[in-house]
Amino acid sequence: MPYFDTASAAPLHPVARQALHAALDEGWADPARLYREGRRARLLLDAAREAAAEAVGCRPDELVFTPSGTHAVHSGVAGALAGRRRVGGHLIVSAVEHSSVLHAAELHAAAGGSVTEVPVGRTGAVAPEGYAAALASGTALACLQSANHEVGTVQPVAEVAELCGAAGVPLLVDAAQSLGWGPVEGAWSILTGSAHKWGGPPGVGLLAVRKGVRFSPQGPADERESGRSPGFGNLPAIVAAAASLRAVRAEAEAEAARLRVLVDRIRRRVARLVPDVEVVGDAERRLPHLVTFSCLYVDGETLLHELDRAGYSVSSGSSCTSSTLTPSHVLRAMGVLSEGNVRVSLPAGTTAQEVNGFLELLPGVVAGVREKLGVAEPVAAAEPVAESLEVDALGLRCPQPVIELARVITSVPVGGTVTVLSDDEVARLDIPAWCALRGHAYLGESPRGQGVAYAVRRLR
Repeated sequence: MPYFDTASAAPLHPVARQALHAALDEGWADPARLYREGRRARLLLDAAREAAAEAVGCRPDELVFTPSGTHAVHSGVAGALAGRRRVGGHLIVSAVEHSSVLHAAELHAAAGGSVTEVPVGRTGAVAPEGYAAALASGTALACLQSANHEVGTVQPVAEVAELCGAAGVPLLVDAAQSLGWGPVEGAWSILTGSAHKWGGPPGVGLLAVRKGVRFSPQGPADERESGRSPGFGNLPAIVAAAASLRAVRAEAEAEAARLRVLVDRIRRRVARLVPDVEVVGDAERRLPHLVTFSCLYVDGETLLHELDRAGYSVSSGSSCTSSTLTPSHVLRAMGVLSEGNVRVSLPAGTTAQEVNGFLELLPGVVAGVREKLGVAEPVAAAEPVAESLEVDALGLRCPQPVIELARVITSVPVGGTVTVLSDDEVARLDIPAWCALRGHAYLGESPRGQGVAYAVRRLR
């Protein structure tokens, strides 16, 4: 049963398993103690720190281990903001950062700080000029992920780091998704990572803070990990995390080249095999193992369940898979279709046969889900009956408002308009995305009673 969700958590690397077992026997003691068992544990901890620092591209005394990647992000943001509080309380983030960064930004704003969110283009990448425009005299910290966790787009970290450096502002880089593939380019100031993303055990994060960056750890003082990550660390897991990072780096170049070919195959063939699909993210500047696409007229949760029943484990940023019925903030920021969203992220060792099997299965699964929703493939055309129509989709949830729009668009002549009345928040994203995908004009929205009226002009 192929597992295609390594962007959430990679399978434990064999080297991590071996190192974990060995460290359970040798690294159980307190590395802060001076007796024999403590000294042995300290040697393991020092070796792990040196290996991780080499992979990150920093000095060993600049790197500490944390209980998770999220903990590393929160500690990094809070420590940098506190260390530069005399400069100001302005924080810059991109609109597609991981939720851990955005949650830290929300907490900062709630405490009285200010946050600027830099938008992204349709591929999910920021423009360095956006950060340049956001930098101000009171900017304490800027954050930018190395690569996006939902669509795989690689961000221009080196260019943004140069701009931030010229302004004297530290740049925090969330490198959770990319660290297993190589070091982050550019003069970053703070970097975070998460071991379970590269095949290490869960419960280990990395926080690297360059010398010279003003940093004030928050919370009660602790003598461990330079005071930046309190508590007795899980040394066996730390050893396994560092060992697996070194191992995956040794394999990264060859594996990246192999997986990129398989992902390119998915990107090309999905668009040909499945009608009404949008492949999202940058086609070139992207992680080698990840591809995301969205299917019109498909319930995302049902689609994932059907793929799981067929033996394929994938994930989604679709609003239809969320109890809140709100779309992924990444897809929203990109302005792309969210319904029927599928993220495929291939683990090391994925074979061409597994990918081919997925591609052979996918069209039938999508067609089956559409059939359950009463949608022909593609949506059947109709004869024009009026210059303008209004569709009442109140109470209908993703993807039904778009399905209703697709059913009636040919009931107006070219140049005619269809207005969809919906109370589903997702319609604000998916109706404009549908227009872009199907070649119609989105005219905008207006409040209407308990819902919102979305106006569309037929162009073909």
